[in-house]
Amino acid sequence: MLNIGIFAYALSTIVSFIASGEFISFFKDYRNLKKVNMLQNHVIVCGYGRNGMQVCSELKKENYPFVVIENDEKVIKQLQDLQIPYIEGNAVDENVLQQARIDAARAIITTLPDDADNIFVVLTARHLQKDILIISRASRENSEIKLKRAGADNVIMPEKIGGSQMASLVVKPDVLEFVAHLSGQDSNFGLEEISADRLPENFHYQTIKDLEIRKRTGAHIIAIRTEQGEYLINPNPDTVIQKGKKIILLGTRKELERAKEFLIGHM
Repeated sequence: MLNIGIFAYALSTIVSFIASGEFISFFKDYRNLKKVNMLQNHVIVCGYGRNGMQVCSELKKENYPFVVIENDEKVIKQLQDLQIPYIEGNAVDENVLQQARIDAARAIITTLPDDADNIFVVLTARHLQKDILIISRASRENSEIKLKRAGADNVIMPEKIGGSQMASLVVKPDVLEFVAHLSGQDSNFGLEEISADRLPENFHYQTIKDLEIRKRTGAHIIAIRTEQGEYLINPNPDTVIQKGKKIILLGTRKELERAKEFLIGHM
């Protein structure tokens, strides 16, 4: 009778646990933690507000791994429903950044509404990972300098960009439409960036003319980014491809795939 009683109590507890939704919540948390622990060379997105949501949408479209840091319970529920990897907590907390595997991350994008919080995240991220790419949102112009001093590689002011785009729609609407067309999800054309460091050794120190990328793949090299961060627009065919440089390609999706296969697939 005692054994039957213990069994009945255990069964009722298990049923109650499942019926209350705690089991589903536990399973979701476990599955999410497993996803986060498998991340490598990923992007950490701090905040899932308007800007953070757009960042995640673009990363997802490009099949780029990322994890979101968020402390709003309603937003966490939304992330769970969308099956987006997340860490629940405050991004200014060093332990939270470590839970997001900042040591294995390629970049961190902080989109918090408060500039002071963004500065603190940048400082902490740079301290934890010296080589990580840091991109931060800023609301005020005087915050841009502070964020750069804190260690941000790039600072974006959404309001400033939005105003510039609205003015461009009047001054040069066709140019802006063309750029939007290139970056559109349904566009057959696009841009691709390939680091010369990923090219096989026999490609290094060859010229653009020697590689014959346009002839072989149909894609065009429209720019070269130097180690110093300068851009060579419409580079001369005699420009030498060497380590530290980045190649910017323009073409159709198929042409860009062929270019990547030709340049990187030889390795």
